[in-house]
Amino acid sequence: MLALVVLYTNRGAFFSPLAVVVVAAIGLAAVLVQLRFYNREHSRPVQGPVWLNVLGVVFAVVALFADGLHLRPALAQVMALLAVSSFAVSSAIILHAVRKRDAVSK
Repeated sequence: MLALVVLYTNRGAFFSPLAVVVVAAIGLAAVLVQLRFYNREHSRPVQGPVWLNVLGVVFAVVALFADGLHLRPALAQVMALLAVSSFAVSSAIILHAVRKRDAVSK
């Protein structure tokens, strides 16, 4: 799904911080769906860092409503970068835990 979004999105759209946040959120959603299917098949479920996902959503919402909150454009870009970073770290933690459990079970 993420590949389809990237393929059919105009190149200029990726210069928008909001578009990058949306792509990162789609990637996180894909990891969370993968985690849900993984947990159904295994007796010991892997838990994602909820606090980090909530923090990423807060940063994304602040970046989305930066104009309404009268934030400077540079601060809006920092909020978007923090949201993407939160989603990326959360996804990396989840995938590391899944790989670690798979390596132990083999």
